[in-house]
Parts: sequence; C-alpha cells; structure tokens
Amino acid sequence: MSVAAGTWPARVRRGAGRGRAWLALAGRGVVARWRGSLQIRVVTSALAFGVAALSGLGWFLSDRIADGLYEDRLSQILGDSASSTQHAQERFTASAGDRASVPDVERLLADVVGQLRVGGSGERRDVFLLAAPNQPSRTFANDQVTAADRVSLITSELRAQVRESDVQLWMPVGIPVDGEPPVPGVVVGSTVTVPTVGTYELYYLYDLSSEQQTLAFIQRVLLLGAVALVAVLGALTWLVTRTAVQPVRAAARVAERLADGLLSERMAVRGEDEMATLARSFNEMAESLQLQIHRMEELSRLQRRFVSDVSHELKTPLTTIRMAAEILHSSRDRLDPAAARSAELLTAQLDRFEALLADLLEMSRFDAGAAMLDAERRDVREVVVGAVDQASALAASKGVWLSADLPAEQVIADVDPRRVERILRNLLVNAIEHAEGNPVEVTLAADENVLAIRVRDHGVGMTPEEAEHVFDRFWRADPARARTTGGTGLGLAISQEDAHLHGGRLEVWSRPGLGASFLLTLPRRAGITIEASPLSLEPEEAPVPEPRVEEGAAAADPAAVPDLDRLEA
Repeated sequence: MSVAAGTWPARVRRGAGRGRAWLALAGRGVVARWRGSLQIRVVTSALAFGVAALSGLGWFLSDRIADGLYEDRLSQILGDSASSTQHAQERFTASAGDRASVPDVERLLADVVGQLRVGGSGERRDVFLLAAPNQPSRTFANDQVTAADRVSLITSELRAQVRESDVQLWMPVGIPVDGEPPVPGVVVGSTVTVPTVGTYELYYLYDLSSEQQTLAFIQRVLLLGAVALVAVLGALTWLVTRTAVQPVRAAARVAERLADGLLSERMAVRGEDEMATLARSFNEMAESLQLQIHRMEELSRLQRRFVSDVSHELKTPLTTIRMAAEILHSSRDRLDPAAARSAELLTAQLDRFEALLADLLEMSRFDAGAAMLDAERRDVREVVVGAVDQASALAASKGVWLSADLPAEQVIADVDPRRVERILRNLLVNAIEHAEGNPVEVTLAADENVLAIRVRDHGVGMTPEEAEHVFDRFWRADPARARTTGGTGLGLAISQEDAHLHGGRLEVWSRPGLGASFLLTLPRRAGITIEASPLSLEPEEAPVPEPRVEEGAAAADPAAVPDLDRLEA
C-alpha cells in the first residue's frame, strides 16, 4: 500500500495541534476554576507557602546534618589514622635492627599493613604504603597495598603535599563501585620512616557509605515529615476556609433565589459566632426587602388599578364633553372670534385628552399582562406604506422629506398590523418632530427568519445618556422644547411594549447633531429567536442631500414609496 508524501507529517501536525488546543482549553478551565473559588485560592496559596517554607527548612536541616555527620566522622578518622600511623612508626623503629635484609623489610611492611587494615574502632579500611621517590638508600622494598585497583585515588598532588608536610593530610574522594554510583570516601596520608629503606608514604582510605546511608535515611524522614505536614496543612486550611466560605456560598445561593423572586428564602442560623451574626443580619435584610417589595407591589397594583379605573370612568364624561364640543365647533362661524377660537382649542385639547386616555388604557393593559397579540400573515410592506401615508401630512407641514426604501419582494410575516403600524407611526412622528427640516428615511429589510425596519432622521439628535431613557414613560430629552403634535409622552414606551409582545426588540442610536436611528427587529414567525438584524442600528454617515420641497406640496416623494399593486405577489 502506498502512502502519499507528507501524509504522516500532516497527521502528526494535526494531532499536535489538537493536543495543544486541548491543553490550552484545560488550562483555561483550571484558571477559571481557580479564579472562581476563594477556597481553592486560599488552599493553593497556603500549600504553596507551606511547600516553600518546608523546602527551605528541610534543605537547611539536611545541610546542617550532613555537615555535622561529615565533621564528626572526619574528626574520628583523623584521630584513628594518627594513632595508627604512630603505632606503625613505633613498629618500624623497634624491628629495624633484627631485619636488615630486603626480604625481612618487605615482610615487616606486609605485616604492618595487614595489622593496619583494621582501624582502632574495628572498621576495615584500605591501606597503602608507598615508597617515596628519590630515596638516598640503595636498598629498595616493594610497595604494600591492600587494594591495588584503588591506588589511583591517591593523586600525585596529594602525594607531593604529604612528602613536604610534617602532619597528616586528607582529601575527599569518590570510591568506585561496580555498576553503581561512586560512594564518598576520605584518603588520609602521612610519612613514616623505615630503617634501611628510607621514607614511605602511608595512606588510609575510609569508606563513608554508612554515613551517606544515615544521611539518606534522615533526608527520607524529613521528606516524609514535610509531606505529612503539607497534607495536614492543606487539610486544615481546607477545613478552615470551608467553615468560613460555606456561609458565604449559602448567602450567595439565597441571594440568587431572592433575585429570582423567591422572597421567602432565608439562611440557616447556627451558633452564636460571627457567621451566625452574618446569617441573622442577612435574614433581617431579606425580611425587610420582602416587606418593601410587597408594599411596592401593592402600591403598584393600586396605582395600575387606579389608572385603569380612572381611565374607564373618564370615558363617560369625556363622551358628553365631546358631544358638546362638536356642537360648539360646528357652530363656531356664528360665534364671535374669541368664542370661535375657544371652540377650536377645546376640540384640539379633547383630541389630545382622548389620545392620552387611550395610551393610559393601553399601558394599564401591558402592566396587567392583559395585552393580546392579534397576529396575522401580512406583507409588512403594506404596513410600512400605511404608516408613511399617515405621517405624510405632518411631514409636509414641517417641510421634511419623507422617503421609504422597500424590497421588491414580499416580506410576509406573522404580525399584528395595528401594533406594528402604531410603532412606525410613533417613530415617524418622533423623527419628523426632531428632524429640523432634514430628511427622514424608512428602510425595510428581511432575511429568512427576521425582518427589520429602521427610521432614520438627521435632526438634533441626543446624547447616549439621553438615548438610554428615550423609552421611559413621560420622559422628554428637552422638556423646554415645544410639542406641536399633541404627544402624550407614552408613544415610545408603548412602541417598545408592542415590539416585546411580538418577541422582537426596539433599539435606538443617536448622537447630538447627527440625528437618531430607531431599529425595529421582529421575527417573521412565532418562536424564532432573534440573533442578528438584517439592518445595522448605527447608520453609515454620509452627506445629507438638500431636498427641494415646494411650500404647500406633500413632503413624501411618491416615487420613494413603491406602489404595492405593481409589485410581484
């Protein structure tokens, strides 16, 4: 079977990439877990501090113990080697007269080396009796050693220093062991005088493996003790932090339930300590909040009931006043100018009063949850054209160029035409009022699931802080600004509620001097979740054209609003 060139390296690279991605994901998970848990942070910090402290203490104790063992052993070795050297010198001096021949001297050297093999404390050691070079005597005796393979441990520098010194010298060495690392040892050297043959160098090689084993045992004990202490420290820190964090976690859970509306949730109070005081204080706060919320809910319910009742009760007298006002208005030509003007003002204010009353009734329905959506499948272009037609007269009176950009294809959606047209009418009236004679543009766009309608003006605009309150009830960006359309201050609030009732949203963007942009986004079918809008909320700024509108002519360009009868069904 043939394999294409580069296949295996590519697989390796892909596998390595997946491994790095998995490690990165796991690392982010660990970091997120560490940052999200106070208990884990405290325990890990305590363990890190404990490990660092015990490591430093263990290193210090191990170093001091090793130095103590080495110094005590070295002192013992030097004393033992000095005693053995003195004994060997006395033996050489006493035996010189009886054994003058070379064989006798060699036997003497061998006997002395054999006796020195065992130290004063009963331990065995290697002994090296080496003839000093450049002896003036003509008699020569062979060197005597107990381990010929270890003679190389005695360096030429040490031998030279021993020959020149009157005291014994020592040097640490590593003693080789077959198949294992070298073990520590000490070579101690001094000179002795052998009659007939001259000066010899006497060396002792001491094995320190027992001391190394003792030190290793102590280090293991220290390590096990450190591990046990770290485990105990971690367990104690975990228990202490758990005791401190558990009430905080319980308070967080209760606070979340309170935020979800479960106002009867309370913390368990145990004991008389600070945590119990915290739990009691938290419960008292929750009890106070529950009472305040109940009072506010009751007050809000009474206010909604009052507004609804008053609105309904005002309908009957308003109807009577309307009938009387219509009679006065119809006969105003026969009245004097002051009375005729009063009749006209009365009719205008009654219109405004009826609009305010209708808006209040609508808001009371929203507050009571009684607003219903009467959805039907409609071409949204018809709804947009209807709203634009209704606003054309106002745009003409204000000298505002009103245009609509609609798609050529039908935009079918399940909407409540009355509510959508009311949203657009409120947005258009608001845009025309603040356009300052500049154009107002309406744009409709849609995709498979969502439709969007944007109303854009190039008027005075608002600051971002003001735009945050534009959907508040009875809020006005500039209270001193004259209102000529008889608005109630509830239009945008009702428009937002209508959008929410459709499962959509109504957003605003505005900047001072650049105008405002309102974006209505609605699902085309019930149950669709809006993720993105076909239109952008913030428009791309461009030079605003200066339309030429003849005074008295309709401001809405008939060519800008497509004739729906000519569009394809």
